[in-house]
Amino acid sequence: MNAFEENLIRKLGAENFKKVQKARVGIAGAGGLGSNCAACLVRTGFRNFTIADFDRVDATNLDRQFYFADQIGMEKTEALKVNLLRINPALELKMVQVKLEPANISETFRDCDIVAECLDRADAKSMLVAELLSAGKFTVSVSGLGGIGASDEIKTQRAKKNLILIGDLRSDIEKAPALSPRVSVAAAKQADAILAFVTGKLS
Repeated sequence: MNAFEENLIRKLGAENFKKVQKARVGIAGAGGLGSNCAACLVRTGFRNFTIADFDRVDATNLDRQFYFADQIGMEKTEALKVNLLRINPALELKMVQVKLEPANISETFRDCDIVAECLDRADAKSMLVAELLSAGKFTVSVSGLGGIGASDEIKTQRAKKNLILIGDLRSDIEKAPALSPRVSVAAAKQADAILAFVTGKLS
C-alpha cells in the first residue's frame, strides 16, 4: 500500500477500493480514448489491466492522446505503460502488441472483467463489441465524440445488460475531427461507467 492508494481508500471507502483493486480491465485500443481512459482508471485505483494496440506514437497523436513528444516512434503499448506507471508504480499491466481481429479478441481479453472499446473506425468498433458480447464481457463502447462544443450531448446509455454506450451517437470523426476536449470527456465517461459498474453504482 502506498500513499496514493491510502488517499483513494479515504475517498472510495475500503470495500469499494477492494473491488476496484481486484477488477481486471481490458482496454481495446491505446489511442485518444484508450490512453485517457486508462489514465482516469489508474487515478481511481484500478491496477490490473490488459491493454491491446498495434500502433506507434505519432506526432499527430499528441493533440488528444496521453503521450509526449519524446515518445514519438515508440509502440503505444510501451509508451502508455511508462506513463501509467508514473502515476502508480504498483500497477499490474499486461500490454499486448496486436491488431485486434475476431480470431484474437476472446483470448486477448479472456481474464478481463470489463472491456473498454477504444477503437477508431466504426466497423472495427462493431466487430469488437460483437465479439465481446458473445463472450459475455461487460463492455463500454463509444459512438460519436467528434467536433467542437456541445459536450453535454455526450451521454452515457445502457444499451444492453452488459453494454454501455457513450457518445452523441451521431458525430463522425471523418467529418467532425476528434479533438482533445470531447475525446477526453468520452474517455472520462468510459472510466466513470467502469468505476460505477465495479462498485455497484451503475444505474
